[in-house]
Amino acid sequence: MVIKVFLASSSGSTAIKKKQQDVVAFLEALKVDYTPLDIACNEENRMWMRKNVPEDKKPSTGIPLPPQIFNEESYCGDYDTFFDAKEDNTVYAFLGLPPPPGSKAHVEDEEEQEEEEAE
Repeated sequence: MVIKVFLASSSGSTAIKKKQQDVVAFLEALKVDYTPLDIACNEENRMWMRKNVPEDKKPSTGIPLPPQIFNEESYCGDYDTFFDAKEDNTVYAFLGLPPPPGSKAHVEDEEEQEEEEAE
């Protein structure tokens, strides 16, 4: 599974730049493989992103702003939902990825599976 992060390399907005840097830095810190896709200089990336963000997740302007995050073709969310997942320590679930072995989330998943099997 490939995590796709849609970014704008030449955004004039400092807020967008900071959000993009936050997402990328956090994914790199977790050693999550991702592919950065530039929407500023690649029309295909921009059109794909706009088409694949669900209607109910688009802003009132109708044009989703970067960063937008996908797992292959599945929409994960924008910066705000990523930030919430980061704060709740649920980034792997947000990304649709299994937690890495040895992580707290991985241990909790194993305990839940053991409880279900015991029942």
